[in-house]
Amino acid sequence: MLYSVKKVHLIGIGGIGMSGIAELLSNKDFIVTGSDISDSPNVQRLKSLGIKITIGHDKNNISDSELIIYSDAIPDDNVELKEAISKNLLIYSRAKMISEIAKLNNSTVAIAGTHGKTTTTSMVGSILKNLNLDPTIIVGGVVKSLDSNSVLGSGDTFVVEADEYNKSLLHLNPTIAVINNIDFEHIECYKDLDDLKKTFIQFANSVPFYGKVSVCLDSENIKSIIKKIDKPLITYGIENSDVDIKAENIQQKDGKTTFNIIINNQVFKVNLSVPGKYNVYNALAAISVCFIMGIDISSACKALSGFSGVKRRFDIKSKNNVMIVDDYAHHPVEVFSVINAVKDNWNKKLTVIFQPHLFSRTKEFYKDFAKSLMKADNVMITEIFASREKDDNSITSQLIVDEMIKLKHPNVSFVPQADIVDKVKSLATNEDIFLTVGAGNIWRYSEELGKYFND
Repeated sequence: MLYSVKKVHLIGIGGIGMSGIAELLSNKDFIVTGSDISDSPNVQRLKSLGIKITIGHDKNNISDSELIIYSDAIPDDNVELKEAISKNLLIYSRAKMISEIAKLNNSTVAIAGTHGKTTTTSMVGSILKNLNLDPTIIVGGVVKSLDSNSVLGSGDTFVVEADEYNKSLLHLNPTIAVINNIDFEHIECYKDLDDLKKTFIQFANSVPFYGKVSVCLDSENIKSIIKKIDKPLITYGIENSDVDIKAENIQQKDGKTTFNIIINNQVFKVNLSVPGKYNVYNALAAISVCFIMGIDISSACKALSGFSGVKRRFDIKSKNNVMIVDDYAHHPVEVFSVINAVKDNWNKKLTVIFQPHLFSRTKEFYKDFAKSLMKADNVMITEIFASREKDDNSITSQLIVDEMIKLKHPNVSFVPQADIVDKVKSLATNEDIFLTVGAGNIWRYSEELGKYFND
């Protein structure tokens, strides 16, 4: 199919997943165009590659395109999507297109889980690239060492982030499947935790008999589905002693993490340039993939030591006396983990500036968000980022603020986005850490603050 069409148009091309597909197809010499509702760094990066992008949606944008790819954020009544349907064009969702790209390779490594997908996928891709295995990679974040979220390789392995949103991961039939963890998420797609678990079970069982499924046994929700996975398994963890791959002697300081990996009674040293216990789990998952592939583990660990991280994942914007960090965390577990990463690495006052993502998620998890933020010394909550949802005036950030006050946090307040930068400037003293957190546009303020404190 891919070679019978030449002109491809992406609706919502600026999204992190869509931009990776666009870049990969452009590198494959397809004529790629796209549209998005607003400009963004992803749009600018694609334009620099020669991809024609229109800001705003119009039925004329699809022009003479033969294949239309649309983002999950695109509504059914989008004018370009409706025009494509009326023209009876070939139309694929983002998830469907990724499954088509996977067919170009002999083997697919798919990284799934509620948290850590982007970093783990980036780690695997970086290791394989470092070891000259030249993989094709599509990841939901810009890998710093690659300055891209997609890589077209000449090797026979496709490394891809497998997203559970809209059950997108079920479009894939990976040779190796990783499930990092399972926590209830995407309440608009799943009726309850059991429904989410069923999707991960189906994903794991899509692996062929000659493939393998790698799972973290420290996740209770993964442990609860193990018996329903009927494919070969490899396990990893930190707390659980009965695993195939284990991390021990974890040490963290100033954003660096060292630990030992134990496999078959052999000890391998890892030095990570990223902080957080959660990144040890991500590294274990990446090493498990290498073990399954038969890669020399010493070489894999050495390559992992050179991993420099992913943009918007504990992304340090200023290292001067005032430290500015940005992170994509948007689930209570993720928020708790990134705050712990700061506390485990630095003995400094931490101010968290949290932008809730989605009205539905805030409504479901506001009490959990409140608990997850309690370790921060000072907390600013800003407006909810609606993203694909319509504004719901009955749900506000004040829910989290009020809950934290009930829990007796001494320094929590609502701060409008327009006041964030001035507020931080007025509060900042030497040796402070300010952490912007959220999946929306909160990163813009960390960028501005990073430039200010770096001057």
